[in-house]
Amino acid sequence: MRKLTSYSVRMRIAVIGQSLFGQEVYKELRKDGHTIVGVFTIPDKDGKADPLATEAEKDGVPVFKFPRWRLKGQAIQEVVTQYKATGAELNVLPFCSQFIPMEVIDHPRHGSIIYHPSLLPRHRGASAINWTLIHGDKKGGFTVFWADDGLDTGPILLQRECDVEPNDTVNTIYKRFLFPEGVKGTVEAVRLIAEGKAPKITQPAEGATYECIQKKDNAKIDWNQSAEALHNWIRGNDKVPGAWAEVDGQKVTFYGSSLVDNETAVNGQPLEIPGASQPGIVTKSGLVLFGNDGKTLLVKNLQFEDGKMIAAAQYFRSGSSAAVELTEEEKTFAEQMRAVWESILSNVSQIEDSTDFFKSGAASMDVVRLVEEVKLRASSCQLQNEDVYMNTTFKDFIQMCVRKLRGEDDEEELVVDYVSKNINNMIIKMPHQLFINGEFVDAEGGKTYKTINPTDGTAICDVSLAQISDVDRAVAAAKEAFEEGEWGKMNPRDRGRLIYRLADLMEEHQEELATIEAIDSGAVYTLALKTHVGMSIQTFRYFAGWCDKIQGSTIPINQARPNRNLTFTKKEPMGVCAIVIPWNYPLMMLAWKTAACLAAGNTVVLKPAQVTPLTALKFAELAARAGLPKGVINILPGSGALVGQRLSDHPDVRKLGFTGSTEIGKHIMKSCAVSNVKKVSLELGGKSPLIIFSDCEMDKAVRMGMSSVFFNKGENCIAAGRLFLEDSIHDLFVQKVVEEVKKMKIGDPLDRSTDHGPQNHKAHLDKLVEYCQTGVKEGATLVCGGRQVQRPGFFFEPTVFTDVQDHMYIAKEESFGPVMIISKFKSGEVDDVLRRANATEYGLASGVFTRDISKALYVSERLNAGTVFVNTYNKTDVAAPFGGFKQSGFGKDLGKANYRC
Repeated sequence: MRKLTSYSVRMRIAVIGQSLFGQEVYKELRKDGHTIVGVFTIPDKDGKADPLATEAEKDGVPVFKFPRWRLKGQAIQEVVTQYKATGAELNVLPFCSQFIPMEVIDHPRHGSIIYHPSLLPRHRGASAINWTLIHGDKKGGFTVFWADDGLDTGPILLQRECDVEPNDTVNTIYKRFLFPEGVKGTVEAVRLIAEGKAPKITQPAEGATYECIQKKDNAKIDWNQSAEALHNWIRGNDKVPGAWAEVDGQKVTFYGSSLVDNETAVNGQPLEIPGASQPGIVTKSGLVLFGNDGKTLLVKNLQFEDGKMIAAAQYFRSGSSAAVELTEEEKTFAEQMRAVWESILSNVSQIEDSTDFFKSGAASMDVVRLVEEVKLRASSCQLQNEDVYMNTTFKDFIQMCVRKLRGEDDEEELVVDYVSKNINNMIIKMPHQLFINGEFVDAEGGKTYKTINPTDGTAICDVSLAQISDVDRAVAAAKEAFEEGEWGKMNPRDRGRLIYRLADLMEEHQEELATIEAIDSGAVYTLALKTHVGMSIQTFRYFAGWCDKIQGSTIPINQARPNRNLTFTKKEPMGVCAIVIPWNYPLMMLAWKTAACLAAGNTVVLKPAQVTPLTALKFAELAARAGLPKGVINILPGSGALVGQRLSDHPDVRKLGFTGSTEIGKHIMKSCAVSNVKKVSLELGGKSPLIIFSDCEMDKAVRMGMSSVFFNKGENCIAAGRLFLEDSIHDLFVQKVVEEVKKMKIGDPLDRSTDHGPQNHKAHLDKLVEYCQTGVKEGATLVCGGRQVQRPGFFFEPTVFTDVQDHMYIAKEESFGPVMIISKFKSGEVDDVLRRANATEYGLASGVFTRDISKALYVSERLNAGTVFVNTYNKTDVAAPFGGFKQSGFGKDLGKANYRC
């Protein structure tokens, strides 16, 4: 609710002008209680009224649409008479392209005030914003001044200034400052007049400049200038009138200029430009141009004489794309968009494939509407305004939308050097390089290592091995994407659509992802499809829905009155988040941590486990194809000692999420504290107890007990590290478990009938052998298993130990493998078994099986663990927070509380 300021004078105001800016000023003046006695604007164009006229007509305010106010230098008296009849006490000219006679300017009691988009007396004239940029001014702003008979020479009433960013265009500085703050400033000027406090400050003669109106004829580029001067000329004419030059015998207009770091090597196809100091270079990022000082700038878009706009990177490929044939669903979408075009282009009787959006009368505000209409009908089609300018006919527009919907839009082609394999009845295509700033690149020095298939011990492929300089590059890219890129500024709902699109692409590639996961980590394919990949997709979809629901709160405070103080909190993204994940669930651990970071608007540098990098790199490819901007996702396969340590130490990383061993977690926590006190979340080791009472449902307890240990080959952070069986059911339970273990098929994870695949890697297999040997030496009873399977690969038998005493090593330390550790407890000794279950430094998960609800609640309340399963196990869900106590770490994955703000 807006509070109306109390003025001594409510004025009768005539608004003279046009455009959305004029519309907003008009609306704000009405909110402040002033009476708008008349709106004087331009005539309708192509049957469409100016936004200011539309708004005023809706309110019933008199609207006058004079084509001109003067004729042959003299005021048209009929026009002046109609104006004077309104009885205006003040004229407000927020944006006016017409010449207003002095007879009108001087008529009101308070005179006339004009908004001008420069810091007068600098840049008088109609192209003030253009010249602010062309001259490379470091400060810009606007002036509200009292109109006189000169050209922008009247006394200053109010000024506001802003910094001019290095790559600002007319459009960006207008949208960021000159429009929103200009509306506020114009309304504030009226308030000062109403209160009798408005100053009249004579403009100084010193520093005064006047420049001509920028038109197409005088916007030609003079190439004999420095790169910075060329950049300023191009951006100063972007979008109107557009800086141009002769290229290949035709007039080409340049848009989207930015200065480039000259230390970066430029690779691409040369483009001769008459008059330029050297040829431009068409790269996959755009057109690189050279100043006469040897420095460079980058141009994103080009427009030809026929109005067609293309991405500069597509210069040598423009017009080469074959038309796509539409599906029935796409044809329905096309007809919906035809109806939208008809509503926007109301002056066009029928929309044909050849109908040109702009030649039919569309303006810039129609572009904004068209982009939003597409979002309403196809949320996964993320258009930018430039997409409309580059596809002006209806046919080209639909083709462009359909390509985006299919994920085939290659405005900037993603280059992937795949390793392809024909396996699991499909061709899988695996990226194997680092992914930094939207590109797959080699590591420094071309360093690589081999990733091994645990099923047979053979090499899958060579993978780039990240070095410290690669980490620094990735963090810099993520920081730039967060601070300067579109990701941090993106509407949260649009961010959610991109994340959801990513989830859709993962679903389209789920069989390929599951196959890669199986050969890289040893996960059984059916489990990988359902859990490793399936839950990953669910996670991204879940957090996509949170993007526009992250909010703070308003807090009642003691000091709220009498000065109407207000206190509120905001949840804001932290910046660059580093993620270090383990090898047991390569894709799912990535999803659990990355999805939340992205939902909150952070950027990510992720180190997958060195032994399982391939699904993370495939994920990077899909993220790029989903449209996530450059630098938002960066993937660095490499060693923990090098890559993980550098991420822990890096001063530009603001949050680090780690899943792995307690020993490494402690080291990371120390490094994060010493470096820059970065925020940390840790999901570490576990020795999760599962208590099974005699009143359990036996068959279910056996089935779930086996799952609690052998799920994913025992490589499961919440695996039941120790089962406590009530003594009366001990023997029967063990008998049933052994019977079921003997039925388990150990073998190729791609075989649909396999129950138990290989352990992840050789070093882990060796540790399992040593672990079981230790249990035997300590006197535990080895009921079955305990050995490596004699076949190629890293297979280990499902193992069962009984008679495990509390002091034994295997009772206290986790195996992280398919080893069931069973201990007895006496009937009725509930508190004693709880003491034994809690006698561990870990507290990640736990479980209880009993038909007695009171006992279940009693036990679950006293188990010291982040998750307690009752009559079930391993039932994690994307909506439920997940994390541990004690030396199992702190912080949560998943659930509402886990958006990374």
